Amino acid sequence: MAKEKITVAGAMVKALELEGTRHVFGYPGAAICPFFDELIKSDIQSILVRHEANSGHAANGYARITGRPAVCVATSGPGATNLITAIATAYMDSVPMIAITGQVVSNQIGRDAFQEADITGASEPFIKHSFLVKDAETIGEVFKKAFYIAGSGRPGPVLIDVPMDVQKQVIDFEYPESIEIRSYKPSVFGNKLQIKKAADALRNSKRPLICAGGGIFTADASRELRQLSELCDIPVIATMMGIGSVPTGHKNYYGMLGIFGRRTAKLALRECDVLMVLGARMSDRSVTALEDFSDTTVVHVDVDPAEIGKNSPVNIPIVGDVKRILEQFLAELKPMKHDQWQDQLNRNALACEEIARASMFDSGLVSPKLFIKALCRALPSKSVICSDVGSNQIWAANNVELTEEGRFITSGGMGTMGYAYPAAIGVKTARRDCEVVALCGDGSFQMCLMELATAVQHGINVKTVVFVNNYLGMVRELQDNNYDGRRTMVNLDGSPDFLKIAEAYGIKGETVRSNDSIEAAVNKMVNTDAPYLLQVMVDMNEKSLIE
Repeated sequence: MAKEKITVAGAMVKALELEGTRHVFGYPGAAICPFFDELIKSDIQSILVRHEANSGHAANGYARITGRPAVCVATSGPGATNLITAIATAYMDSVPMIAITGQVVSNQIGRDAFQEADITGASEPFIKHSFLVKDAETIGEVFKKAFYIAGSGRPGPVLIDVPMDVQKQVIDFEYPESIEIRSYKPSVFGNKLQIKKAADALRNSKRPLICAGGGIFTADASRELRQLSELCDIPVIATMMGIGSVPTGHKNYYGMLGIFGRRTAKLALRECDVLMVLGARMSDRSVTALEDFSDTTVVHVDVDPAEIGKNSPVNIPIVGDVKRILEQFLAELKPMKHDQWQDQLNRNALACEEIARASMFDSGLVSPKLFIKALCRALPSKSVICSDVGSNQIWAANNVELTEEGRFITSGGMGTMGYAYPAAIGVKTARRDCEVVALCGDGSFQMCLMELATAVQHGINVKTVVFVNNYLGMVRELQDNNYDGRRTMVNLDGSPDFLKIAEAYGIKGETVRSNDSIEAAVNKMVNTDAPYLLQVMVDMNEKSLIE
């Protein structure tokens, strides 16, 4: 493009426009005011959050539903440091995000100026890359590199820190058409010899199993995953981040694995002879369910070579883009049948369902399992459920029902409380045609309920479910099981009536107190074309894992 004489702040906005950015989530302050002043002139819509961390979580949800880097913005000092949790959350879950922060004027850096913080240094463990812009003329190259790094290979957050005086400088702005980074060359296609080895292992397998991770969504590979599963009759289990990579009602899907996963998935993992891990880190929540690998051939496919073999032994490592590698497998393999294996897993599933029915906890209040299933039945197929962290996350992960068009979004790696509602705001901002529901616990919702104002101000019609048991349920359960029932700092006495809080923001809702009232309440919520809140009363002794 031709050179243009504008301020660096104007160039920052121009770069966002050229990258196709339509929304930014942020909170202003003196050090970032030059940028926001230029943003007024743009068609990019700015969404004002009520806490900087929530701008990052909103960008996280936006990026996960669009597949493209999303943008959050904060000022220097506490504004920037408040972003760190959101940056770490995006980093752990491989979410492409651009975090823009203002910085004190250049000659004050390192002198403990008012609202100065070394944000590039502070965020270093949780960032894919960061830039402190000292040379105004490099701003175009910095933004081009930032978007490329954030969205390619294993996606992640990139930070751009711009001193206030640099933002005001006038430059000859030229945005690069493309970018070349010699030291950064992510692999795309898998090694052909490794593909052949893995294909041979599948051909010789009697009990193959696919473990689908969040990388399936990152690579937009859900269709190829289903094709491989159906072509070769391979059962599928998922990590928490991989839920929905195949429809939950698919005949080959057997649930979430891991500590809080389905018994059926754990049994399948224990008894398979070939395990194909696709775009999953196999973190501690998952691999602790794996007792013995000696009789299992493990194929691990991931775009990040550092993840292969890090947490579990691997026989056949394959580095590359999951979508491209699945395409290679589809070209290599022919139809197979594994009737005995599928029958065995179906029997396991039926036995586990019997155990679940027998152990159902009838408290007289609302069963989270029944509520979530009723909610999913009421939602249109093109819906997104954003779950927070805690007991509510496990209830949702094990009971959510999704079609091919549905998505389940949660904070997996970092386990960040207060994530769901701002993430849902980001999702709904990007996809106004989707029904978006945030599932929260009464503890996690109190970390983000100020964002109800954001939804009202910008007309973002997110639906909210708050499970109320007056406890930090998962921690209470941990204390009951491991600390002889000594409960410390888990009682939430003093919590508000969430309906009154919603009413204060002009949001309608109701309280659900029994299973008999679930269906009417969720239907009313889904059919309301405005933000809405359901306060769902759950027994304090309801366990995280309900099977």
